Amino acid sequence: MAFVSALRGHRRAEAEAAYRRYGVLLDTWHIQHTSFGPWVLVITRVDDSLRFEDYTASSDEFEAWFKSTILALSGGVPDRAPFGPPTTELYSWTGVTLVGSEAAE
Repeated sequence: MAFVSALRGHRRAEAEAAYRRYGVLLDTWHIQHTSFGPWVLVITRVDDSLRFEDYTASSDEFEAWFKSTILALSGGVPDRAPFGPPTTELYSWTGVTLVGSEAAE
């Protein structure tokens, strides 16, 4: 997928800077092949969910490109929280060093 290639390649530094700017601790993407076609499942963990408002308000060049690509690929508007009720994480494990508020837990 060209979008993933760009994030891993020539736009990697911009993506990493944006993730840091908005407090993203983890962002994983998974493809699942279903009878309805392929679905991409995205899990994003943030240090401070209030930074979502900063992300939605941003019109910086990278964020504009990122949001427009998400919209074109999924039809989902990335300036809005995902549809459905809020979720509660039941289990998580990571082998990386925790930062931010999670380090105190």
